[in-house]
Amino acid sequence: MGKVIAIDGPAGAGKGTLAKELAKKLGYVNIDTGATYRCVALEVLRKGISIDDTSKIIDISSNIKIDLLEDGTVLLNGEDVTKDIRSKDVTNIVSPISSIVKVRENMVNIQRNIALDKDVVMEGRDITTVVFPNAQYKFYLDASIDERARRRFEENKEKGINMTYEEVYNNIKDRDYNDMHKEVGALTRTDEQVYIDCTNMTVEEEIEIILKEINK
Repeated sequence: MGKVIAIDGPAGAGKGTLAKELAKKLGYVNIDTGATYRCVALEVLRKGISIDDTSKIIDISSNIKIDLLEDGTVLLNGEDVTKDIRSKDVTNIVSPISSIVKVRENMVNIQRNIALDKDVVMEGRDITTVVFPNAQYKFYLDASIDERARRRFEENKEKGINMTYEEVYNNIKDRDYNDMHKEVGALTRTDEQVYIDCTNMTVEEEIEIILKEINK
């Protein structure tokens, strides 16, 4: 396995943007683990499966084929679903789906396989604690819930996703609770992580902090 820079943090903290820019700067591969769970959620919606039908959701996660390309493209069973997985309907169900233990186990296997023999920047909820507990570099990116909701709202507008600020705020608030109370893979602060409060930071300032830690 190559070098791993692991970044955890709550929804809307900007982990995806940070990971993408950091990977580009270092020449690493950026792996968006949240996209893997969103692929499962999208397939659940497409097949008309109830969110309560755990066995069918697990079956989907066991047989799904996910590819994350270096340019950020997400392929689901060979189809480009990069935009589809960011829809409001997917966003509304991805957290409870990612709470299913067997689904998490299946996605962790996919994430680890993607990272084989590569230097990677990987972000998510449990990268530093479950996916790569032995990662060389561990970070926790955080921001106030108001700032996270504002960023996600603006991001959705740019992508043409129709959600009100109140919907975004409530979604993030619910996801915070769900992410921190998962049976497996809960979002957790640890002493091994370098904590970064990016509420009033630019991405460049975040990268500078990480590079300083790496250069130590």
